[in-house]
Amino acid sequence: MRDLDDLFAALARSRFRSRFRLGAKERAYLEEKTIAVVLEHARRFVVERLADAQPRNDGRQTPMRGHPIFVAQHATATCCRGCLAKWHRIPQGIPLAPEQIDYIIAVLTRWLEKEE
Repeated sequence: MRDLDDLFAALARSRFRSRFRLGAKERAYLEEKTIAVVLEHARRFVVERLADAQPRNDGRQTPMRGHPIFVAQHATATCCRGCLAKWHRIPQGIPLAPEQIDYIIAVLTRWLEKEE
């Protein structure tokens, strides 16, 4: 797993990753539900969609919009196991450990707080 300062500097240099921003719908949802509730959703999404060694539809399991976490996942490269391996040094083919899930949530938290 990467140092978060190093990670966010690299993400800022990526044209693809740096273009993601919360839309009006996602921003309103975040304000209505609060960041704490949205991060509960994040943990559930990570556990259900990414934690398995071979997630179903890997590489296509995270929509591009519709929920603040989906946008944050694409912005932070926490959207699929391939991106987790490339950007975060979290190996594919083995289930995510609790520490890795916590790290992903920390990454998403930092991005969302920056967007607020």
